[in-house]
Amino acid sequence: MKLEAPVPVQHNKVVLVMDLVESVRLMAANEAFVVSAWHGFLQHAQDKVLPACSGRLVKSLGDGLLAEFDRSADAVKAAYAMHRYFDRTNERLPPEARLHLRAGIHATHLYIDTHDVFGHGVNLAARVTALAAPGETVITASVRDTVVDGIDGEVEDMGESYLKHWPEPVRTWRIWPANDTAPVARAAPQSPVHEDLRPTIAVIPFQGRGAAPEHQVVGELLADGVIGQLSRSHHLRVISRLSTAAFRDREIDLVDIQTRLDAGYVLSGSYVVMGDRIVVMAELTDARRSDVVWADRLTGEVMDLLQPESQLILQIVDAATQALLDNTVQRSLILPLPQLESNTLLLGGIALMHRSTARDLDRSRELLDAVTDRHRRVASPWAWLSKWHILQVVQGRCADPGIEFRRAIEAADRALDLEPNSSMALAIKGHAMCHLGGDLDASRRLLTDATQVNPNDPMAWLYSGFWSTMWGNPEDAVSESDKARALSPMDPQKFYLDMLAANSYLVANRHEEAIALCVSSLKRNRYHASTLRVLLTAQVESNRIQDAQETYKQIRAIQPDLTLRSFLAYSSQSTLRIRGAAALKAMGLPD
Repeated sequence: MKLEAPVPVQHNKVVLVMDLVESVRLMAANEAFVVSAWHGFLQHAQDKVLPACSGRLVKSLGDGLLAEFDRSADAVKAAYAMHRYFDRTNERLPPEARLHLRAGIHATHLYIDTHDVFGHGVNLAARVTALAAPGETVITASVRDTVVDGIDGEVEDMGESYLKHWPEPVRTWRIWPANDTAPVARAAPQSPVHEDLRPTIAVIPFQGRGAAPEHQVVGELLADGVIGQLSRSHHLRVISRLSTAAFRDREIDLVDIQTRLDAGYVLSGSYVVMGDRIVVMAELTDARRSDVVWADRLTGEVMDLLQPESQLILQIVDAATQALLDNTVQRSLILPLPQLESNTLLLGGIALMHRSTARDLDRSRELLDAVTDRHRRVASPWAWLSKWHILQVVQGRCADPGIEFRRAIEAADRALDLEPNSSMALAIKGHAMCHLGGDLDASRRLLTDATQVNPNDPMAWLYSGFWSTMWGNPEDAVSESDKARALSPMDPQKFYLDMLAANSYLVANRHEEAIALCVSSLKRNRYHASTLRVLLTAQVESNRIQDAQETYKQIRAIQPDLTLRSFLAYSSQSTLRIRGAAALKAMGLPD
């Protein structure tokens, strides 16, 4: 059949049909009042509701209206708002004269021109509207598939209905606003032994600004890449992509995200694609206090997002994790212990124990003591307390290293009593015994057990690498240290991973790589004495004497009381320790 006129362009749209219930009866009873009320409603819908919900009024039919939207959630939101319009009017009217609306929503392909929309989907939306009771909204399967329970509304399956002049039954659902005051359903609480005290972060899909349809996938690539990298940090709990996708293309409601996802931090943003380049505006927010912790504008290549190690994604993750850590540490330093959340106590204690000042180390102990007291049956704080005792020795802050290492082992045993298969506790106990040097075989068995219990635990591999550095094969040391760094590339304590890895490269006499790792570590923590000592040894042994002199000055500024005797007070049999002492002596460290 020949077309008499050009066919309008076809688009994917969401159709909302609303009509006045029993309009014929109401008109017969009081025509002027109903016409006036409908006119006021129509103006409100056109001027207030539809612009706020990104909708367009297509036409009014005297006792009904037709509107179109790009998103189902917007159409549902508009229906809720329009249902409420007659609430105050109805308070003054007798029951038989009250005005009620009903709504039907369907997502479909439509032919659209300037004045109207066409297609069988419009007819289906009108038929579905007839299924709604006064004040109700009914949606089809195509809408149900794109709305989110508990966020866009609560839904009830109405089953299949046979509609007038429709060839097959239609599945529909009733939808109404989510009850914000209703308790949020949560998973059954875990055993206290496995309670997760890590800070939680939710990554919301990034929004395209004026993006062409083919560029919409960029936001998904950004979110997927960031979540993937963040998930490799054992210090963070990252919300699943399946859960955060529910907030795609929505205004960020921090209270809603925190309540529904139990997320303390939210990473979100937008992007603009310009040819083969992309500009990303990223923002990390503390959802509990609505504070912007970090925001930045970053640029890169679109194709870079497809790479396994995308540089743009790594930049976003690196900056966001460092900002999260800095924010946590700052709070842990200035607020009284009772005012701090448990994850702030733990993460603050972890971060501060790796610093070199006595004040930070003492505060770290206060934080860890507070979290172990608050969560007596949780293993991880006891494991970190064990590591704190080890670092007391490493930093030269104890008179008797043997006593401090035994305290470390006692704390690790406390963690293992609570969680016998804790790879973290096994690794830290093995690490303490490695430093003590008494039973090296038992130390190695613990570290091997840790890697077998959890092959993806970077700490287990890191400390295995340190054991090999001190007592084993140099090439094993390098391999194990590299595996630890690969498992946690965005670790908030990356400087510590780089420092221990530098030790392994040093013992393998790969001085250039050891120096590079020390430089990377010092960029994140310039006052870490252990890193400076490794750097000094590598510089002296590679005959970089001028650089070594500058490094030595920094060591003496941080540890003015350091002597060769105190440096060799423990692990004096370690070849690497002896090499470090020789480098310090060459620079003039007194006996």
